[in-house]
Amino acid sequence: MAFDSLSEKLQNVFKNLRSKGRLTEEDVKAALKEVKLALLEADVNFKVVKQFVRDVQERAVGQDVMNGLNPGQMVIKIVNEEMVRLMGSETTELALQPGKAMTVIMMTGLQGAGKTTTTAKLAGKYKQKGKKVLLVACDVYRPAAIEQLQINGEKQGVEVFSMGDKNRPVDIAKAAVEHAAKHEFNLVIIDTAGRLHVDEDMMAELLEIKEHVTVHQTVLVVDAMTGQDAVNVASTFEEKIGIDGVILTKLDGDTRGGAALSIRAVTGKPILYAGMGEKLSDLEQFYPDRMASRILGMGDVLTLIEKAQEEFDEEAAKKMEQKMRRNEFDFEMYLESMSQMRKMGGISSVLGMMPGLGGGKMPEIDEAAAEKNLARTEAMIYSMTQEERCNPALLNPSRKRRIAQGAGVDIAEVNRLVKQFEQMKKLMKQMPGMGKRGGRRGGMFKGLPF
Repeated sequence: MAFDSLSEKLQNVFKNLRSKGRLTEEDVKAALKEVKLALLEADVNFKVVKQFVRDVQERAVGQDVMNGLNPGQMVIKIVNEEMVRLMGSETTELALQPGKAMTVIMMTGLQGAGKTTTTAKLAGKYKQKGKKVLLVACDVYRPAAIEQLQINGEKQGVEVFSMGDKNRPVDIAKAAVEHAAKHEFNLVIIDTAGRLHVDEDMMAELLEIKEHVTVHQTVLVVDAMTGQDAVNVASTFEEKIGIDGVILTKLDGDTRGGAALSIRAVTGKPILYAGMGEKLSDLEQFYPDRMASRILGMGDVLTLIEKAQEEFDEEAAKKMEQKMRRNEFDFEMYLESMSQMRKMGGISSVLGMMPGLGGGKMPEIDEAAAEKNLARTEAMIYSMTQEERCNPALLNPSRKRRIAQGAGVDIAEVNRLVKQFEQMKKLMKQMPGMGKRGGRRGGMFKGLPF
């Protein structure tokens, strides 16, 4: 995951700070030297790092901090606040036109950054918010770009406007806006062509579209895995055509994260969204405070809760909670919890947002192996009768043999599944508010599959 190496290094620095009862100015300087090295290794812009360390040091060596009851904790708090400020302090939304007026967004970026997929992801987000969205295929150079947008648009339930690859992008954009006005679309998202590197032809094409079409928001899509190059690309696009915000892709990958910490400071433009996976739903609003928490290993429980609320069927969640409170945990619920975990991006995605499990502390998870195990588990549960799923006590040896044959596994695997299920049932019984102990589970975690 993004930031793991940086998180681990910063947490080691903080651990040393917490272990000291009192801090001297030299302690703070030594700690910030380590912070500086960690940020530089994460590919954060050198000037940004220099200013960041200077700002933290200025605040951290003040009398209130040095003479406070818990100076180490105060320094960590200052690092967190300065990191949030570095990334923009407040969450920034795309500025849409008021009411039912049409907003035109132009998506830009280099080839390979994931621009076309991100365009479809953004369309899905705004469709959920009640917008009538039209996607426009203006990438007439890359083979299959138009088809890719059409396939993803169909998956998102959003119309795609295309005139093939024989027309000029500016003519396609103009025709699309006319079509949108005629058919009462209130959000038009134009997918423009990328290049392998910034060149004059690309910039001229983008400027031509902006000259002939009223573009309300220009969004740049950059690949977080390119580190400092992503910041340089953002600076060039801002200088040449002007951008209103940035979407960072591949923040779920093995990236050092420097782009997320540098872009706002270098370009003055906000990060709007972060791409956290390949699925069309894997686009998260960018919250500077939550991202700082993730980087510092404090978790991101708010995003986890929001993901759960988005993906969970409220009715199913209520039924699950009632069953758990009555200590009626069965294989139907086991099946449902696996389905919900998958919708939320898999086990590593969920654990990565839990406090204390960032920065290399999370156990290594082989997603492919985990998915294979989930599929085998599902096959065994689907091989059970409805009665067996609802009443696992019925599973005698002959029934287990039949289930093993039906799922194509060894009977030992069925025995292992039943044992794991019994252990989970015991765990549920011990949880506050479960089983016969009465009470209610905390509402904000209701329905989470763990």
